[in-house]
Amino acid sequence: MTDPFEQFAEWFREAEAAVPVDPNAMMLSTVGPDGRPSSRVVLLKGFDREGFVFYGNLESRKFRDLRANPWAALSFHWKPLEKQVRIEGRTTQVPDQEADAYFATRPRGSQIGAWASRQSEPLPSRAALEAAVKEVEARYAGREVPRPPHWSGFRLAPDRIEFWKAGQFRLHDRHVFRRASPDAAWTEERLYP
Repeated sequence: MTDPFEQFAEWFREAEAAVPVDPNAMMLSTVGPDGRPSSRVVLLKGFDREGFVFYGNLESRKFRDLRANPWAALSFHWKPLEKQVRIEGRTTQVPDQEADAYFATRPRGSQIGAWASRQSEPLPSRAALEAAVKEVEARYAGREVPRPPHWSGFRLAPDRIEFWKAGQFRLHDRHVFRRASPDAAWTEERLYP
């Protein structure tokens, strides 16, 4: 291994072939303004040498956390492959045109849900959510659903990527790549399991 992005792309292709549901599911860990960590599963929606991209409601806890502290971690676990990847780095919000382009590819129901859900806020009842969905459906009947101003994406630019492969007797194979800045070269080392 010499390039962590090429290695990730190879492992991700293997996961897409081996994992029947959501091979792009990843654990996103953030730290809030109060110093408390929080983790949740989100979906990877794109990656390249600039970083790893995910989307959601900017008013949700995860994005409030990232605005307070832009450092985050991602973790992929592909059980059928006995592999995982851990990624750490700084996040930034994607440009509006990038968020618009991705939002336009989402199913209409997901677009409507982005308007109807006040993600992470208390919900008085399921009926309240269903009423909000009906209201948004009526508002955009017969026309395209635009991206809400409170919905966008973040890109995590990695400075650490670890590849883990299960080994017999828990003697796993671990390689970690690190770099001091986005422009710096990657260094690689093997870690004890």
